[in-house]
Amino acid sequence: MDSYTGTREMAASHAFDVGALEAWLRRELPGFEGPLAVEQFKGGQSNPTYKLVTPGATWVMRSKPGPAARLLPSAHAIEREFRVMRALAGSAVPVPHMLLLCEDEAVIGRAFYLMEHVAGRVLWEQSLPGMTPAERAAIYDESNRVIAALHSVDVVAAGLADYGRPGNYFERQIARWSKQYLASATEPIAEMDRLIAWLPEHLPASARDDARVAVVHGDFRLDNLVFAPDAPRVVAVLDWELSTLGHPLADFSYHCMAWHIPPGMFRGIGGLDLAELGIPSEAEYRRRYCERSGRDDADALAADWDFYLAYNLFRLASITQGIARRVVDGTASSAQARATGAATRPLAEMAWRFASRA
Repeated sequence: MDSYTGTREMAASHAFDVGALEAWLRRELPGFEGPLAVEQFKGGQSNPTYKLVTPGATWVMRSKPGPAARLLPSAHAIEREFRVMRALAGSAVPVPHMLLLCEDEAVIGRAFYLMEHVAGRVLWEQSLPGMTPAERAAIYDESNRVIAALHSVDVVAAGLADYGRPGNYFERQIARWSKQYLASATEPIAEMDRLIAWLPEHLPASARDDARVAVVHGDFRLDNLVFAPDAPRVVAVLDWELSTLGHPLADFSYHCMAWHIPPGMFRGIGGLDLAELGIPSEAEYRRRYCERSGRDDADALAADWDFYLAYNLFRLASITQGIARRVVDGTASSAQARATGAATRPLAEMAWRFASRA
């Protein structure tokens, strides 16, 4: 997975004045001493992420895309990422320590924030090649623990009571991603048009329950977790761009799409012999999440599961369509963007199959 791991030189579309950043850090970051070197992380499709290195320290910077990018409404909200990770510090959800937020675009041409660099493993292949069945089971159980812990955070005590909008979460999200998809469409996809009409008309009762409001990550998957170098322990959850207050089942079912997506598409585990690998079945994983998060409706959820998968595949297709648009515009932030954007149609087709079965 060399195309995903490590760093590279800054892409021309995401380059900025390193000298201007260094001058700002000398003023704003206590103890900063240069010279400063900047590399860009290979992974990620949306907000470019950089490794800042000095002789004595290493940090990570996330920013909005460069000035030439065509920004969709509500996208690339790096100030929200900064806020939610700072609010979760000290909770059962491991996050990097937040250092500085700069919303003054005059500094380097875009807003950005600085956080600590957390050393560890990013596991890009969800089938976890090279591990034993016991090691895979431990990794998946830890992922399950962390997402259940996230959905158990007291939003009021964390200072996040106003982090999301009121009203039914699914209705808002379906409307949002429908608009995002239409704003970035590059070719007609009939299944996306059908889903835009079908989803708001088929919300199950469990999706209309707004009593369980939680912090939702929005993109909770294995490669957005950093594991300790030598243990099945998550030391940081990354990439909070899509986080908000919402329905925990939307977040959890998004996480569970990996059980249905084949290995050739977003490195899923659909179709693999999970028992042989030591990876829990989706039903087992769902049951454990319900136990940890205090839900008593694991069996009842099975009846609505096709809707949740259709919704999340539609949502993912809307996201990949945004990436496809950025490829066309020449502002995509990673080498994998073209392949990711090309996944929109098969994702939409898969989503419609689940909708037709629901």
